Amino acid sequence: MKRVNFGETIRRTAFDGLDKLKGGSLKKLKEVNKREIVEGVTDEYVERRIHTLLEYSKRNSSFYKSYWEAQELKEFPVMNKGDYNNFFQDVMCDGYKDAQKGKNVYALSTSGSTGTPFTVYCDGDKMNRVNMNFISVMELNGFRMGMKRGEFRVWIPGKNTISKWKSFKNNLIMIDISNMGDEAMAGICEKIEKQQIQVLVCYSSAITALTGYLKKKNVDISNWAVEMVFAMGEALPDATYQAVVDIFGFSPVRSYGNNENGFIAIQLDEDSEYTIDLYNFHVEMLKMDSNEPVKEGELGRIVVTDYYNRAFPMIRYDTGDTGIMRTYYDENGRKHAKFTEIYGRRGSLMYNTKGEPLSIHVFMNVLIHLEGIVHQAKCIQWEKKRYELLLNADKRVINEAEVVSSYRKYLGDDAVIDVTYVDEIPIQASGKTMVCENRCPDYQ
Repeated sequence: MKRVNFGETIRRTAFDGLDKLKGGSLKKLKEVNKREIVEGVTDEYVERRIHTLLEYSKRNSSFYKSYWEAQELKEFPVMNKGDYNNFFQDVMCDGYKDAQKGKNVYALSTSGSTGTPFTVYCDGDKMNRVNMNFISVMELNGFRMGMKRGEFRVWIPGKNTISKWKSFKNNLIMIDISNMGDEAMAGICEKIEKQQIQVLVCYSSAITALTGYLKKKNVDISNWAVEMVFAMGEALPDATYQAVVDIFGFSPVRSYGNNENGFIAIQLDEDSEYTIDLYNFHVEMLKMDSNEPVKEGELGRIVVTDYYNRAFPMIRYDTGDTGIMRTYYDENGRKHAKFTEIYGRRGSLMYNTKGEPLSIHVFMNVLIHLEGIVHQAKCIQWEKKRYELLLNADKRVINEAEVVSSYRKYLGDDAVIDVTYVDEIPIQASGKTMVCENRCPDYQ
């Protein structure tokens, strides 16, 4: 029988009451967002949002004023994190340039654990949209406002930790994963049970580590209150997905997004594809070596235009991620878009010896099957057919040939695989684990 959580009920009631006093704008925003994600958008809406954004940016951003004559989105430059850092003050809109000193301007930061550290600023409306976007994609998968969340990440005092008041207000418990050894995992499990955490929000690597520990130690979770597992960041391995189903009795929720924009796509129900939020974002798929669009169903760079940040317009933002997208119209003429595959960071996109892209799933699934043999592993591609395998394992007991063979199965029979033993492969500051990295000049 589902437990009654009074903390959840009180927070939901308080949120609804305070929002109602202010006109109910947040609830309305949340409900519209949920509806548009599911029902799609019209072409008229897309054209209107793009036109409004471009005209606003040309009037208020000194960087985009130089594109005054541009009328179409494709006439604007594709920008990455480095570009935004280089032209930061120029991109900032009039009235927001002293953002660091302002009261109604908010920082959206990414740790830079897999690339360039990056902070942008947004206005209050965009911040509300980021928060309601998160709640929306959660609620579409069964979340209830006020549920107690356990957020898995590397929590660094003075950097990203939150105050006791904010933790209480948001019903959020910080779960540190800087160490995911057995002793640390035992402490995490104790916290999940003792704190009666209802939702686990974590990167795929953390979910993989947790489910692996639960299975290995045959942990009794009958007194746990967990009702949802929400996966962020790198792709969730199929084996981990199934492990969550077997252990908890429900499917994990898979998502795609970033700290700069919010959640861009979400898995709905048991759909294997990711439904893209076309209400808040316009998504382009561009070729790997140019800014030309790819054909439908082809691998491409994920480039996002954010409709609603009035402080720092993000027009044609190259997220650094890659994937495959399909678009279609329903019987009502409304547009939908889905990611059929998300490969993740371009620097993590590996290729086999035939030049075919490999999903990060491949490398995470290999690691799962090496559980108990290899503590950590990372595959680096140096050339089109030359790879290096970093292994954190006991050389006295490991069968190196079998481990190499498990990777060669995906990389190709003619792959040259060098093995290097290391003491540790560090977890990134964000909590992500890099299981593969492409350093081949031909694919940069």
